[in-house]
Amino acid sequence: MRGEPSCPKCGGRVRAPGLFSDAWQCDVHGTVHPLQPVLPPSVEALNVVVHRTKVPVWMPWPLPVGWLFTGVASAGDDRSGGRATAVACTGPGPLGGMGELILVAEELGVGLGARYAGIDGPDPGPFLNVEKPAETKVLAAGRPTPLWHVSKTPDDRAVFAGEALGMWLWAVVWPEQSGLLMYDELVLTDLRDAGAEVELVPCGALSPRLLET
Repeated sequence: MRGEPSCPKCGGRVRAPGLFSDAWQCDVHGTVHPLQPVLPPSVEALNVVVHRTKVPVWMPWPLPVGWLFTGVASAGDDRSGGRATAVACTGPGPLGGMGELILVAEELGVGLGARYAGIDGPDPGPFLNVEKPAETKVLAAGRPTPLWHVSKTPDDRAVFAGEALGMWLWAVVWPEQSGLLMYDELVLTDLRDAGAEVELVPCGALSPRLLET
């Protein structure tokens, strides 16, 4: 686990603002919102992200039976606030074995969701067929939210994306067959609105998926 910010799009090193630029820079992707070091799952880690972010912090709440919160990441710095968040949860898959879910909320162009989805981003638009009905729907902050299947992703995962509260919402599920979880009318809560209920979130071990580059 690295203790320094990285590029949300590729995981590469970034240069801090300095004499010649007032923004974080990646050699490959130019100006970026830096991905902060991934925080091991704890209520304190959630609170850190919730209090600095400008975008939703989505979590299935209540969590599916047997599922645990397994890590959180955010992109942005102290000056701009969080511009993307990623919350990982792990638990029994619908068809047996263990499933993993990462929910990403982000502003246009940040590219964190595309990185976990395993596609060239930064946004899901080119990979969504919105001419067709959405494949699934979640309830996000009380609003029915359609999600479309994201095409051209690696075979080991199922990826869905749509828009919620004016931001991209990505759902990345491993293994691919655990994508069935997304057809169970998940209820997503923005943890910025959860108040004291955040203290009740059950925590597991850190998901290695959050650390993948």
